[in-house]
Amino acid sequence: MKVLAFDTATRATAVALELAEEEPPLEARDDPPADQRPRHTTRLLALIAELLEQGGTSFDGLERIAVGVGPGTFTGLRIGIATARALAQARGIPLVPIPTLLSLALNGARARADGLDIQTVLPLIDARRGEVFAALWSTERLELAPSLAARAIKPEALAELLQTSADIQPATTLAIGDGALAFREVVERAGVVVPADGSELHRVTAANHCRLARSLAPRHPEQIRPCYLRSPDATPQTASSR
Repeated sequence: MKVLAFDTATRATAVALELAEEEPPLEARDDPPADQRPRHTTRLLALIAELLEQGGTSFDGLERIAVGVGPGTFTGLRIGIATARALAQARGIPLVPIPTLLSLALNGARARADGLDIQTVLPLIDARRGEVFAALWSTERLELAPSLAARAIKPEALAELLQTSADIQPATTLAIGDGALAFREVVERAGVVVPADGSELHRVTAANHCRLARSLAPRHPEQIRPCYLRSPDATPQTASSR
């Protein structure tokens, strides 16, 4: 199955192209410096075109498109989902929504396969406002619903939850993602393992989206909605507030 996947839920623009299930996907990404704004608008379509050319295929050869639906930044999600809808509708390609936290959690399963003593994985995306987007999965049952449903939460409240829940063992829990990096001190105080700052386990990767796209059901493009988990940082002024 040929799958084009991309994610714009975080600052990064991540794109992958899977040409065959038994082959690793081709990948391209843009990670802007910390002092620069995300470049989803200018880089997403360029990276897609780059991978299609590298893979010797075109949109007509694709069997599925997979897009990250968050949670994540409002602007980034709007750009990614609008692009996915347009491409899917114009080309008649089935479109699969991918929960970004679930995709990130697959990195934890990979760490377990590499020998790390991990039973649960805690993907964390920096939600700004001093919060993280979080969920918790068993590394052996990622196909099931998370044992901690996706939510926006203060790191301190999350740490308390991790320490007081009878169903969570912090010592065998791996926290990954830019949220784990932003709040490393708080998360590690709860006893949770956080990989080194430079570890690729922290990256949202569209290659994981390709894997998930094989098992998740496509949806009509108009049914694909971003998962915000909370209200926007800024809301339009009402007449009474002007």
